[in-house]
Amino acid sequence: MQIAQHTVVSIEYTLTNDEGEVLDTSKDTEPLAYIHGLGQIVAGLEAALLGRSVGDAFQIRIAADQAYGERDPELVHTAERAQFGGDDPEIGMQVQAEGPDGAETLTIVAIEGDVVTLDANHPLAGIPLTFDVTVVAVRAATKQELTHGHAHGAGGHDH
Repeated sequence: MQIAQHTVVSIEYTLTNDEGEVLDTSKDTEPLAYIHGLGQIVAGLEAALLGRSVGDAFQIRIAADQAYGERDPELVHTAERAQFGGDDPEIGMQVQAEGPDGAETLTIVAIEGDVVTLDANHPLAGIPLTFDVTVVAVRAATKQELTHGHAHGAGGHDH
């Protein structure tokens, strides 16, 4: 079976940046399972998987705009240290805040005196990514999976 709209796809992958640093991998874990065509993985990888079959293995470099998007300077904000209450902010700490589109995760990227700089961009925004991928399973999604919007069973989850 070929990967197409509304198929459940399981892949083994290793994700690296241009320096060859491993950013994420499914090695030593379950393969990643997703429903194709629902935007559950980055757009560039989803497009590269279309039409592929079990056993296909390939490497693809995906531009930032087809991965986690370009960095948006408007998603960088500052706050006063006092706004963190009793918590002592640290670089790398992630906090939840209410944004215009609902809850968003912000990462503390700098602290200068009492001013804390927070970034709501995805940590991989602005970075081209290279995926080494092997397709390990492809099957039609069930009605329940399509209703729930995610894969069930091996590589997904059960209810």
